[in-house]
Amino acid sequence: MSPARIIILAVALIAGLGAALLVQSPKAPAPVAKIEQAPTVPVLVAATDIPVGNTVTATDLRWLDWPLASVPVGIIRKDETPEAEKEIIGQVARYATLGAEPIRREKLIKTDGTGFLSAVLPSGMRAVAISTDSRGANTAGGFILPNDRVDVICTWRGESTSGRGEAHVTEIILRNIRVLAIGQNVQERNGEKVVVGETATLEIEPGEVEKLVQAQKTGTLSLALRSLKDAGETAPPAQADNSLTLVRYGVTSKSVKP
Repeated sequence: MSPARIIILAVALIAGLGAALLVQSPKAPAPVAKIEQAPTVPVLVAATDIPVGNTVTATDLRWLDWPLASVPVGIIRKDETPEAEKEIIGQVARYATLGAEPIRREKLIKTDGTGFLSAVLPSGMRAVAISTDSRGANTAGGFILPNDRVDVICTWRGESTSGRGEAHVTEIILRNIRVLAIGQNVQERNGEKVVVGETATLEIEPGEVEKLVQAQKTGTLSLALRSLKDAGETAPPAQADNSLTLVRYGVTSKSVKP
């Protein structure tokens, strides 16, 4: 065999062995990107749902690690107030808090042994209960819930201007009034869409107390549910007046026009 062929065979043999070694050798693993965990801080959250009016207990609270960069303002942090649980336990929930929701001080109140309703009632306001129809006939079919806004309507018998006897007179006496409770319920419970009760407790100003109590004695009170979009409107809408105001012995009343 010629020397040239021997050299070609040797080169081919060496190349084949190199290729075989490359195929059999394990591939180097791809580099894994190292992910650093974002810093967290323990914040106080509700361990379970806390309904309105419930007294907060130790089992209602727990600490939950929260990303430090996204902690909302006003949240209770363990590095700032490590003894916050002792402060919160015993307070009453003014608003409902869901499980795992951060605890906020403005949603709680210290009752100091007083009743819940007097504790949550804003300063300068009064709570007055009126009788309602348990079938919901005068409370929007029973669909009025605590914290809804309503207009209070009074219906009574007035003298007809035609002189033919009496007629029913209806007038809105209070507008945009907040409902504090229906019966003994101060919130919507367990997803109920209807809360039935014999009374409706309303939040009114001191000057409206006498007017509401007198209307309750004079006639029948009904509640008209307001839209959430109308919660800030108190001015009555423009409408035709179908009644006549009468003053008799210093007492003002309305009579229906014939």
